[in-house]
Amino acid sequence: MDKQLSIIVPVYNVEKYIRPCFESIFRQGLDESIFEVIIVNDGSTDRSMEMIEDIISQHENITVINQENLSLSVARNNGIAAAKGEYILMPDSDDLLIDNSIPPLLEKALETKVDLLVADFLAIRDGEIESFSGVVQDIFTYQEKTGEQLFLDDMDQSQCYVWRTLYRRAFLLDHHISFVPGINYQDIPFTQECYLKAQRCIKTNWLLYIYRTNRPGAATTIFHVQKAKSFIIALAKTRELMHLQHLSPQVRYKLEENIYSAFRTIIYHTTYRINKSSERRQIITMLKDEIPHLCFTHGIKQKLTTFMLQHFPYIYIELYNLYVQIIHRKVLTRTIFHKNSQ
Repeated sequence: MDKQLSIIVPVYNVEKYIRPCFESIFRQGLDESIFEVIIVNDGSTDRSMEMIEDIISQHENITVINQENLSLSVARNNGIAAAKGEYILMPDSDDLLIDNSIPPLLEKALETKVDLLVADFLAIRDGEIESFSGVVQDIFTYQEKTGEQLFLDDMDQSQCYVWRTLYRRAFLLDHHISFVPGINYQDIPFTQECYLKAQRCIKTNWLLYIYRTNRPGAATTIFHVQKAKSFIIALAKTRELMHLQHLSPQVRYKLEENIYSAFRTIIYHTTYRINKSSERRQIITMLKDEIPHLCFTHGIKQKLTTFMLQHFPYIYIELYNLYVQIIHRKVLTRTIFHKNSQ
């Protein structure tokens, strides 16, 4: 029997969280003959795989792919290559699916044959999920949109989350869409490329997913030079989307704004979290090497940023660092004053 859905789960050192994730996959009320679960063990060195040994043995629709530690993006690519389902879902192994959330989404995707079906999610702090009492879903409603409409209406640069979407596998393969190997922040170019190349999409407020926030040691909580390099490569890959021929002026404008927003995020983290001036300069050098003609044209602020980047990049990063430190000190001073006045 052909599979309707492939659930691809990359696993790397998540022994504390992996079991709830897989238990939630099998609380979907789906006949196991219609879906497969592909576990890509990305060279875990802890007890992650041991924690779900019994689950793997109990379900014949689970496939395990073992690889050396090659990154989340490579794990996802290998999972997609092995998938047989008409649609693909890619949850992270430290998050959870909401009980019985997949069936109406999968049914609608199979009925309409859309390229993407984008659902909603809950963000819950680590430590609070255990006391979470569940979800009472509203009636399933949805909007059909083109990929361009989805990009303009719903693309949030800070929420390029891969795990909230059902992807038609043939769409990914036909358009040669994959994750950039070996980098963090691979969701950013991947998600935007999907939106910009999709023809038919569905957006729904139906809750699919629980995103675990504030997890100690999570990739999104740490920033250093190597992470900066990954972010810069993700920015460069996003910028390459500007070469797509069919982009409308509205889409092109928003894409340019997204690129500027990603650039500002890199600069902010560089100045807020990198203490050494030499490392800040190293990051700005990597940025100029990876994207030598990076420029922004929307308004005076962007044009001034472009001028500084092109002519005085190291002065720019140190001035921005000074600005961040002044703002940080002001906020800290106000906080202390407020506490002392209570």
